[in-house]
Amino acid sequence: MENINFSDLGLNEKVLQAIDALGFEEPSQIQAEAIPQVLNGIDIIGQAQTGTGKTLAFGAPVISMLQDRNRGKKINALILTPTRELAIQINDELIRLSKFTNVKSMPIYGGQPIDRQIKSLHRGVDIVVGTPGRIIDHLNRGSLNVKDIDFLVIDEADEMLNMGFIDDIEDIIRNTNDKRQTLLFSATMPDTIKKLASKYLKKNVKHIIIAKNSMTVSKISQYYYEIKNKDRFEALCRILDVDEPSSAIIFCKTKKGVDELVENLQSRAYNVEGMHGDMGQSQRLNTLRKFKEGNLDFLVATDVAARGIDVDDISHVINYDLPQDSDSYVHRIGRTGRANKEGIAYTLVTPREYMSLKAIEKATRSKILRKEVPTIDEIFETKYKNIIEETKEVINSESHKNFIPIATKMDEDFNLIEVAAALMKMLFDKEVSYEYVEQTLKPRDSVRLFLSCGRMDNINPKTLVLFLADNAGINKSEIGDIDILNKFSFVNIPERYADLIIKKCAGKKINGRRVGIEIAKSRD
Repeated sequence: MENINFSDLGLNEKVLQAIDALGFEEPSQIQAEAIPQVLNGIDIIGQAQTGTGKTLAFGAPVISMLQDRNRGKKINALILTPTRELAIQINDELIRLSKFTNVKSMPIYGGQPIDRQIKSLHRGVDIVVGTPGRIIDHLNRGSLNVKDIDFLVIDEADEMLNMGFIDDIEDIIRNTNDKRQTLLFSATMPDTIKKLASKYLKKNVKHIIIAKNSMTVSKISQYYYEIKNKDRFEALCRILDVDEPSSAIIFCKTKKGVDELVENLQSRAYNVEGMHGDMGQSQRLNTLRKFKEGNLDFLVATDVAARGIDVDDISHVINYDLPQDSDSYVHRIGRTGRANKEGIAYTLVTPREYMSLKAIEKATRSKILRKEVPTIDEIFETKYKNIIEETKEVINSESHKNFIPIATKMDEDFNLIEVAAALMKMLFDKEVSYEYVEQTLKPRDSVRLFLSCGRMDNINPKTLVLFLADNAGINKSEIGDIDILNKFSFVNIPERYADLIIKKCAGKKINGRRVGIEIAKSRD
């Protein structure tokens, strides 16, 4: 899989364009092995852990083939998933993958008005992502017809078995046709799932097994910082100013992200350069040479560009962006803790990325502990100790003797304590490049609200903020990250306001749509 690119897998150009826009440079193992088989019309069993990039492994080829076909108005693909949260997550990724196509998808799950789902189905959709129970409801009502689907995806089959959905799955499969292409994904293969696969998948099925990650990085301490996306850069600066890594690799998801981060760090006097695939070979080799020789403190890189970096003295690996799968995470943090030395791995995550981090933690069977973003006082304490140590060294070396006449002259005009404090401030300002204002970036305890309105209701962040602030009587600044999808939205708010917002806003109209509001369920 060493030099395989997405462009080598046979995907439609519009899907490749979407993948490039997402910033993925190369396929994960499950993607590299599954995509060509799916495109060749083969049924597959993908045995892989959560966090390995399965959604793209089936979503990219399905969208690619649908875009190239004359689809008509029928449902072309059905994706079964165990929970509402996963249905939403999968549909979100399908929307991103189909950004440059005309392929439409929608999620179907319990807890949402079924009449609205029926109306959306009647308007026409290519891919339905749903939970078994709600799919059965639609089949019984006749509002969903899956007899002519081309693709059936069963995701997290073992989890659906554990949740008691196996009979529902068989009922759904019996409503489809024998010509469909079936893709089954499961972390484990208990006997019941094996029988299901044997019964409903074609005889030439391809069984793809992705080995579990074995963490060989026991000397690496792993931590994460929960941040707001707008605070990502400042959080990184605070971490660098307190930890003062002797040598660190900072990982970004995209080439553009590398360039922007390097520019921002360099403008604040951090000793850093970047590496990514668009840079010439000589430039990359020169940057790597400087990093190895200790002439660079920090190297900002994409996953692909960092391959082959063999440096034993890297004290820190920092995931500025969350990696796309657990394999990438293991490869990244394995850059530190080498040569029997201890290493530190940090990951910055927003609340919406937290579940992806937990999936990586589960897949790698490692423990990623939470840390709080350093405060200004902690940064001051670190720099203060540095200044004191440097001052002691100068005094002990007696290299300051030539400046004693100047100090004596200043003693006539100022208090020497004031002079020393002023000089220390000057040193501190040189040590700290970022102009910190807030004492702490610690995110307040927050909850994620689910709202039954979205882009189809002409909702945008501004109208949503005004709706919540005006009806609940809270300050607009208290409202956190907002994610607006086609038919629903998610909003992060301080936990103390959750009950108030639900009481004051639920049932009220926004742009003519009566809004249902509830606390979004987490999938752990």
